[in-house]
Amino acid sequence: MGSWAKTWGRYRFGLIALGAIAVAGYCALLWTLRHSHYTSDPLANAYLEMAGSLIAFTFAANAMIRFRGTHDRISLILAFGFVLAGVIEAATSMTFYRGMLVAPGISTQISLGWLAGRTLLGVLLIAALVVERRIPVARDPAREMAGVTLIVGAVAYLTSVFYFMLPRAPKIHPGIFIPRAWDLLPAVIYIAAAVGYGWRLRRTAAWLDRALFFAAGLNVICHITMSESQRMLDAPYTVAHALMVASYVIVLGGTLLDNAQLFDQVSRMAASDSLTGLANHRRLLEAMESEIQRSRRTGRQFAVLLFDLDGLKKINDKFGHLTGSRAIKRLGFVLRDSSRTIDTPARFGGDEFALILPESGAREAEQAGTRICEQLATDGEEPFITVSVGQAVYPSDGTSVEQLLGAADAALYRMKRRSTGKFQLKHLAACL
Repeated sequence: MGSWAKTWGRYRFGLIALGAIAVAGYCALLWTLRHSHYTSDPLANAYLEMAGSLIAFTFAANAMIRFRGTHDRISLILAFGFVLAGVIEAATSMTFYRGMLVAPGISTQISLGWLAGRTLLGVLLIAALVVERRIPVARDPAREMAGVTLIVGAVAYLTSVFYFMLPRAPKIHPGIFIPRAWDLLPAVIYIAAAVGYGWRLRRTAAWLDRALFFAAGLNVICHITMSESQRMLDAPYTVAHALMVASYVIVLGGTLLDNAQLFDQVSRMAASDSLTGLANHRRLLEAMESEIQRSRRTGRQFAVLLFDLDGLKKINDKFGHLTGSRAIKRLGFVLRDSSRTIDTPARFGGDEFALILPESGAREAEQAGTRICEQLATDGEEPFITVSVGQAVYPSDGTSVEQLLGAADAALYRMKRRSTGKFQLKHLAACL
């Protein structure tokens, strides 16, 4: 049972009561707005709609970035959809404001651009769900963009044909129960979109999906509110436009959060080893260079330990490569678990690992190597694995990255040629 189902089962009466209170409060607000004498300034309304268009364009750009990183079809379709919706809304806003300047007065006709743009976006929200349900990830991003262009173009054409081929332009009917009944059509579409994205949240937890669910619900409220508008620029009209812009802000915020997580993931992948999660070779060299610079300023030592997993080829031949990979991960886990916060454990390459120990000399390096070997020997997993260890200390064993790694590597391989059968660590070490 999902978390939502558990929450509903435990608090269903409270949730029902809370929902009833929210609906009653919204109805009271809607009644207040309908009977308000407020009239928005045409210029302020134009600024509000232009702000919505700019946010839509910004979302589209970020959705394309998300698509490039995840190949998510919903992001691609909505990027095209928001660009088109933003263009329609910007054109409608400018046309309305120009009309107010040329012929001042309140029109009784509903803007077809408003209805077409809002319906277009709602239909594309549902279309994105349908397409994503069939093929969740784009297989050929370049070809997908052409396909999405056709989808968005087809939806835009059918929507415009539907509205602009009406025998009479929709009108506002002041005084009746629903003055703008045509705005209930987009409301129904957004209800379907909200239900669809609500179901989608059961199998995904991306911020954009959450944002789309809440934005679809907000657009339902937007059009129900607009349906109570009795004249252009009145209170329901202004609040509806504000709700529309707020829904754009929500989806933009969801995309920004997803992109931030995506960039963080890419940064971690660029600096970490995919198998063990430790720092990779590049990050190791950067950390060593940083320690060298710091040690030159402070005059303090730091140590570098190199570890080599013994007999990895034999493990692969006898137990298989999956077991060999598991052995590498075991050593990586021990390195991470045995390190201090200031240390830098890294996978140096293949079956070789490294550990940078700031503020440490030969004695501290020996203690760290002993601790790691002991923990590896007692991890309780099969097959039993051992490592050879070599150390180098700055500045006695070298004053550059190459010198330190060379000294530690030479010490490690001198010890691998030995068979003393016990752990020693003074520039030469083994854990057998």
